[in-house]
Amino acid sequence: MRILRERSGKSHIYQKHQMVGLMLSEILRDEKHKTLYIKLAKEHDCEKLIDIARSVADKLNIKNKGAYFMSVLFNKKSKPKKNSKL
Repeated sequence: MRILRERSGKSHIYQKHQMVGLMLSEILRDEKHKTLYIKLAKEHDCEKLIDIARSVADKLNIKNKGAYFMSVLFNKKSKPKKNSKL
């Protein structure tokens, strides 16, 4: 996993929620929704988000880990779609 560092310059310093959002997108391998994860990190407990993302990332048979992460986060009772390749 890539190490996130603070950027130099006044307008380019990562805040905590930005770093957590980027970390979530890397854990879930869902780069196109990183702005969504940054917004979630602003509104929710960051440690809880990272714990949920790591538990979802450990499940190999889930096709869309980002969607499953959202369903776990909001306690929706949806079953994850399994990869047919496995």
